[in-house]
Amino acid sequence: MAAIFGLLMPFFGLILIGYAAARITRQPAEALGWLNTFIIYAALPALFFKLVARTPIEELTRVDFIATDLAATYLVFAVIFAIGCWIRKNSVADSTIQAFAGAYGNIGYMGPGLALLAFGEKAAVPVALIVCFENALHFIVAPAMMALAGGDKRSPGQLARDVARKVALHPFILSCAAGFLVAALAVPIPTAMQGLVDYLAQAAAPCALFAMGVTLALRPLKRVPAEIFYIVPAKLIVHPLLVYGLLTWVGGFDPVWISSAVLLAALPTATNVFVIGQQYGVWQERASATILLTTVASVATVSVFLYLLKSGLLPL
Repeated sequence: MAAIFGLLMPFFGLILIGYAAARITRQPAEALGWLNTFIIYAALPALFFKLVARTPIEELTRVDFIATDLAATYLVFAVIFAIGCWIRKNSVADSTIQAFAGAYGNIGYMGPGLALLAFGEKAAVPVALIVCFENALHFIVAPAMMALAGGDKRSPGQLARDVARKVALHPFILSCAAGFLVAALAVPIPTAMQGLVDYLAQAAAPCALFAMGVTLALRPLKRVPAEIFYIVPAKLIVHPLLVYGLLTWVGGFDPVWISSAVLLAALPTATNVFVIGQQYGVWQERASATILLTTVASVATVSVFLYLLKSGLLPL
């Protein structure tokens, strides 16, 4: 377990440093803008391109892996939505954000660096596939559900065009698509360009984790939702166990792929959940509280899942 703690310490340590820096310096939220721009438009896309471009194309077309992972994620989404909408009698909009809080993990900021460190280079492909396809589907489901709830006033045609544009032009999707193209055509990357990509990719994890800590500090805990008592275990325990169960049941996947998918599913709620809530004026403070609480709790739960995976107590 000491080895697991040593593995996780740099990651959660960087989040803590970002949190402390924000609390001490008290910079306004706008001061984080350019760092977030660098992370989203340069560092993380470079990392995803690097992971995908050097992978054999046959490994990038595992539709069975993608479909199984998405099925597990959206089964959690559906259950949390049903509890919020039909049992707790929340609105469709509120229930949608709650469902994202239970199913949308911080796979972009935390996933690649942690999975590669824990499981090595073989984790690159499953991580890239999960980040690319889960984010694409989240970008589609969020506005569709909000349109259903009446919170999105765009016409169906305009909504479809805006969603298609957002998915097609998102830096993560574009970088993965470029990586797919390079892998499929076996295009050699010039040394200078590869050096720039490597340089940017190395900055992705430290900058993203620091920014995450700052973001958590800028959204203090004000209102703890009653739903937290089932959303937190759903995100941190049920989601990874369901991913593990479905992938092992379907079978035929490399153990590193299963381990990577389980680890990404165990990550805390993504900060994008707050962004979605803020965009539509729905469940904002409670989304912020959920992100903070799942992040704190994930120090323990991610440690446990990593121990179970690396010790063989979860057979693969």
